Amino acid sequence: MNGTGETKQFDTATRILDAAEVLFVEHGFEATSMRMITQRAEVNLAAVNYHFGSKDALFQGVFTRRLTPLNELAVSNLDQLERAAAGKPLAVEAIVGAFMGAALEIAHDPKRGGVIFVRLLSRTFIEPHPVLKETLPRHYAELVGRYASAFGRALPQLGEAELQWRINFAFGVIFNAFAGNNILRLFSQDVVINARDPRLIATYLVPFVVAGLTAPSGAQSA
Repeated sequence: MNGTGETKQFDTATRILDAAEVLFVEHGFEATSMRMITQRAEVNLAAVNYHFGSKDALFQGVFTRRLTPLNELAVSNLDQLERAAAGKPLAVEAIVGAFMGAALEIAHDPKRGGVIFVRLLSRTFIEPHPVLKETLPRHYAELVGRYASAFGRALPQLGEAELQWRINFAFGVIFNAFAGNNILRLFSQDVVINARDPRLIATYLVPFVVAGLTAPSGAQSA
């Protein structure tokens, strides 16, 4: 196949992925139809089937092209901190900041998905779809292991179970916040906070997460 043909196929696949990514954020996986995707991407159904085969495969494709840059950046940030620390445990705030910094960099880079992908990723962690349950652990194994190890060294007073609970809560809060959910609006319309500005979210989120991770041990005080 000549270069022009390869470029055309690449552009078609990219348009499909871009369209699906936005629609999955706006409407969720179940409510997004193939017809909506083809209309937004300006392609026919045959093109979607040719490149991805099914809606499930397309959903997975949306993530696989974005997860690698996020993983690499988050691990790289942690690597830099650990090299500078020369074997000493990192501060909890620094570890949280390493991950948040990666998420913010992705959120402000449209070429790597931008805020749309961060919101989609966050929504998926909150409401995991079966198609990703097998693939996400493989993509995130190194990241989770590295960050869990760093938190373990930073919080040696915590038992393994309590440490895992706190990491679970911490990342749950982070992903929920980046999903753009404004929970207060469920109870009142008189809410002025902007829950969709990633940098503003990080400003208030980091100290909140750090406080939870570093709180006195519940197991010891029980």
